Amino acid sequence: MKKLSFLLLCFVSLANAQKLTSNEITIINQGDIGSPLPIYQTTNADQHKTLLSISSEADPVDPNTAILVKRMKESLLSTDGGVGIAAPQVGINRKIIWVQRFDKKDNPLEYFINPVIIWRSELQNLGPEGDLSIPEFRDQFYRSKVIQLEYVDLKGQKYSEIVEGFTAVIFQHEIDHLFGILISDKKEKEKNDAYLKIDAFQKVK
Repeated sequence: MKKLSFLLLCFVSLANAQKLTSNEITIINQGDIGSPLPIYQTTNADQHKTLLSISSEADPVDPNTAILVKRMKESLLSTDGGVGIAAPQVGINRKIIWVQRFDKKDNPLEYFINPVIIWRSELQNLGPEGDLSIPEFRDQFYRSKVIQLEYVDLKGQKYSEIVEGFTAVIFQHEIDHLFGILISDKKEKEKNDAYLKIDAFQKVK
C-alpha cells in the first residue's frame, strides 16, 4: 500500500510538470551543451521580465532537464564565489536549483528539482545576501533558521530533509527565484516591517 501511495505521488508530480516549450529547448541546447548558460541580469529589460516570472514544475525524466541541470552547474561554477543558482537565472522558468551544501562534508554542490519548503522555523537569523543576477546589490535579510523541504531527482525519486543555518538561507533565496522574488524587491517591501532583533546565541538567564 505504501509503495502504491508513493508511486501515485510520483505520477501526480510528473502530471503537473508541463512539457518544455520549443523556446526553452532552444535555450537549453544552444551552443556547447557542456558549457555554462549565460546568467540573466536585471539590467536587461527582457531578462528582468524572465527573472520576475513564476516558474512551472520541471519534468525530471525529460532528457532536456538533465542537460539544463548540467549547464546550470557550469553556470554557477563560472561565477566568482556563487553559492546557488535557479533556472530562471539562465532564462528557463522551471523549478530547478543548485545549492552549495555548507552543511555537508567538503561543501558539495547539489541540484534539486521541484523543491518545496513545507515548513520553516519562526526563529530567524539576519544575514547578508547578494545575487548573481543583480549587479552590485547586497543587503541584510531575515531568513528562517531551519526549513524542511521536499524535492525530486532526475529519476523522479522524491526526498524530504531538514536543513538549517547558512545552507537553509541559500535554499530560501533560490526558491524565492522560482516565484519571481528578487532580494532587491524583497528589501523594498520589507522597509515598513518591524522585526524584534534576537541574538540566537544569547544564553537564557
